[in-house]
Amino acid sequence: MSVGETAVQEAATATGERGVMQRLFRRKTAVFALVLIVVIVGAAVLAPLVAPYDPNEQFFDGLTLEGAPLPPGPQFWLGTDLLGRDLLSRLIFGAQTSLIIGVVANGVAAAFGALVGILAGFFRGWVETVLMRFTDLMMAFPALLLAITLAALFRPSLWIVAMVIAMVNWVQMARVVYTETRSLSEREFIVAERSMGAGTFRILFRHVLPHLLSSIVVFGTLGISTTVLLEATLSYLGIGVQPPTPSWGNIIYENQTYFTSAPWLVFFPGIAIIALALGFNLLGDALREVLDPTQKGRH
Repeated sequence: MSVGETAVQEAATATGERGVMQRLFRRKTAVFALVLIVVIVGAAVLAPLVAPYDPNEQFFDGLTLEGAPLPPGPQFWLGTDLLGRDLLSRLIFGAQTSLIIGVVANGVAAAFGALVGILAGFFRGWVETVLMRFTDLMMAFPALLLAITLAALFRPSLWIVAMVIAMVNWVQMARVVYTETRSLSEREFIVAERSMGAGTFRILFRHVLPHLLSSIVVFGTLGISTTVLLEATLSYLGIGVQPPTPSWGNIIYENQTYFTSAPWLVFFPGIAIIALALGFNLLGDALREVLDPTQKGRH
């Protein structure tokens, strides 16, 4: 490719990216989702600066005279937990845990699932048979039950939980990418490339993978919310991230006995989980509409 052709291609790519961003920001749901995500991510990144207290500090005046958690007030904006710790600080630091697991676990699952789907859909034959039967086997197990089993086998920690979630979440990505890759490999331009003597890697990286990127990005974005919810479920069951490391799931788990007398201990972490899941779901839906060529011109 000549220098001129390269420049034209780069300019077209930049123009396409600007067009995608413009269409994305025209959607109110996408803007709302981005605001939610930015607020949560910003709080997690700046947790040591924005959190009013150390998340594990137990205050002598953080409990009532009867030893019950304090309700929201001027000193503790969201109240305290059963040990007299500031709930707001624990929620802010808990966002770090949820986002790390959401991004890491979902990133590993998306990468592995995409690799399995591309290899199975492109090479066919025994490669397709082995990889897709293995995928079917993994899909036969309920994801939550498999995650609970794996988490129980290993000593729960932040990275162990992330890897366990990645091990059960890759199958959906593999199925989606496999279906699209198989369809692409039969298209006329792929057949023409093969007939002209193009190598396997050239076809994969220059023609197949670019057509799959939009689906991988959309499905990967939607998968973050599923990962966050699964981490919260495991932590709530006591086999996720272990205290004193705060996560939104184990905050609910630790304080569930105070559900009736101190409902804020369950309500605020639940709202945080819902907000993060909602943000990534809305963003994923908006990206699907923007990146899907059949949706262009619709609003």
